[in-house]
Amino acid sequence: MCYSAAVRADHAAFQRLFPSSRMAIKEFFELYWRKKAAKPVPRTPRVMDAQFTHAKGQDEQAVRELIAEFDAAQVVSLEQDLFKQRKRLADAERTLQTKVTKKAQEDQRISTAKIEQALQRLSRMKRPELNESDARIFPGWWAPVLVMEDGEPVIRPMRYQCRPAGKPAFYDTKYPGTYNARRDNLRGFWRGQFGQTHGLMIVTTFFENVARHAAEGRELLPGESPENTVLRFEPRPAQDMYVACLYSHWTSPNPDEPDLWSFAAVTDDPPPEVAAAGHDRCIVQLRPENVARWLTPAGRSLDELDALLDDKEPAFYEHRLAA
Repeated sequence: MCYSAAVRADHAAFQRLFPSSRMAIKEFFELYWRKKAAKPVPRTPRVMDAQFTHAKGQDEQAVRELIAEFDAAQVVSLEQDLFKQRKRLADAERTLQTKVTKKAQEDQRISTAKIEQALQRLSRMKRPELNESDARIFPGWWAPVLVMEDGEPVIRPMRYQCRPAGKPAFYDTKYPGTYNARRDNLRGFWRGQFGQTHGLMIVTTFFENVARHAAEGRELLPGESPENTVLRFEPRPAQDMYVACLYSHWTSPNPDEPDLWSFAAVTDDPPPEVAAAGHDRCIVQLRPENVARWLTPAGRSLDELDALLDDKEPAFYEHRLAA
């Protein structure tokens, strides 16, 4: 299961595939507008926000202003919480100088952790340069996905956890793993999307949860409990990976509830080097010459589409422990 990936969000990365591709600015605006009031707040990778830094045209500038407004509000909220937690810590330490109480110890522990978290978030938000952590998405986050609409390549923001059209909203909790679409279930669970609604995500790196003993190529020792570790996989040579995806446009029977565009990355059996690292799945990297056919499934047989997934881009996935 690809639980996290570092995505490309810049328009130029998609234009290398389709020079005529356009961004669905209205949908980006609506997403960032919802961040102001929606609960929970939609999570977006910083690289997706940053693509509007040098906005061109009135519509893109409106998106940039929404992002700046949201970020400013987040900074104020974090600074207020930082003040609150520092006072909580000072009060706890003052109490502990005279009397050790369980409450004071808990206040000291919790406030110390929250201060560190707030400082880290503030530092990340104020840091001018971008790094790989700013590109990572996780299940439930939003990312740019390329789709074909009326023969035109369009980049839409979508949630990385697919809710099939026509299904109830509780599918998100009933099937929490729907950020990935297994190949062996494309004609089953995903039959409403496979052969119907295909998309593409561009990533540079992906991350997997792996049992430590499996990553080390050994069996569990007597009395040893399984321990999780996170591995970072990167193709060699380094390259943009064109990841096959399925998506859905979900609409609610409640007219006051917004539509949801969401997607899942297609996964398959792993290549030998990923299996040797202890993981049993791998995202499907399409060959660039197959992307257009994948994005236009109408009129193609399921066998033809399966053949595109078989014809993967050659790559060796080097791995190491994630930072």
